[in-house]
Amino acid sequence: MTQPERPGIHTLPVRVYYEDTDFSGFVYHASYLRFMERGRTELLRGLAGDQSDLHRDAAGLHFVVRRMVIDYAKPARMDDLLDIRTWTATMKGASMHLAQEVRRGDELLVKAEVVVACVRDGRAIRLPDSLRMALGGQLSV
Repeated sequence: MTQPERPGIHTLPVRVYYEDTDFSGFVYHASYLRFMERGRTELLRGLAGDQSDLHRDAAGLHFVVRRMVIDYAKPARMDDLLDIRTWTATMKGASMHLAQEVRRGDELLVKAEVVVACVRDGRAIRLPDSLRMALGGQLSV
């Protein structure tokens, strides 16, 4: 279940399970990628509906991660309840630049800058105007 925290930031609560951890009991670094992917997906779902509908209605539009910079500050452990926070930083013609944080309460664990490109048939295309308008409301953060 997703919950808005404040305008412009989408928050997705995620529980850490055994499968998310490594032999040391900490969350495995790649698990954060899955958590953040879910956060981006739920942000889009909340603004523009299911990605499968967007793909169908926009004649094969897809989103691909073009670039990601991640800073791992502190570890999470099994059973922790995390908040995945996602918001739009900027938009360009065929891409959106998103910011993400993984938090445990008020504690920042991971932050990431993500560039997501809009593509069709393997080529970059302009973000649809409807999505651009929906995401534009996110830029006020």
